Amino acid sequence: MNDHIVKAFDDDLNRLRGLVSEMGSRAAIAIEQAIRALGQRDLEAAKHIVADDKRIDDLEMEVEKLVVTTIALRAPMADDLRAMIAALKIAAVLERVGDYAKSIAKRVPILAEARTIEAIPLLTSMSEIVCEMLRDVLSAYAARDATLAEEVTQRDKAVDDFYNAIFRASITYMMENPRSISESAHLLFIAKNLERAGDHATNVAEMVYYTATGQHMAEREKGVDITAPGKA
Repeated sequence: MNDHIVKAFDDDLNRLRGLVSEMGSRAAIAIEQAIRALGQRDLEAAKHIVADDKRIDDLEMEVEKLVVTTIALRAPMADDLRAMIAALKIAAVLERVGDYAKSIAKRVPILAEARTIEAIPLLTSMSEIVCEMLRDVLSAYAARDATLAEEVTQRDKAVDDFYNAIFRASITYMMENPRSISESAHLLFIAKNLERAGDHATNVAEMVYYTATGQHMAEREKGVDITAPGKA
């Protein structure tokens, strides 16, 4: 009987990891595809990204339901409980990453007729780092790899540096070309979405680290946000 209970609980944990991994994979792909749709001005692809976000939302609800049911039925303790609570928090963070991808995709039609989109190469490079962070943190989550989780957080500074570079370039471009203010503002919002997605990848990494070690990760070096008051 005890073996049956243990197996049932293990099955629940494995299903939970699978749901979280699928959420993360879909969120990373959505970010990648949204930036590609922007560069190619692909309105149809952007429309699909917006529609597909519902699947990420549905997966978050599945995670929440499974965690609540499992805690109620199995009463997990110590490491197992910590793992389940972490999965619940990670799912909420990944849902937000999916929302950022959707936000980027919704701007594609707005920018489809833009005269020039000089920030696209920087946004593409920035999104590549963010997607790499998301994929690596999912690998760390699946393997409970604290070292890989820590490595993911170290890349967040590069994402911040890209955001600051795009911010400076956009402000300069808007000053030199006042008619570009609207499209440049949309590109800045896209850059901010990517910067926030990178922040969320580091948040997941910190949760993975805590789940694996039972300790909080040491304070990491953060990039300077030049858009913050007093930093420009």
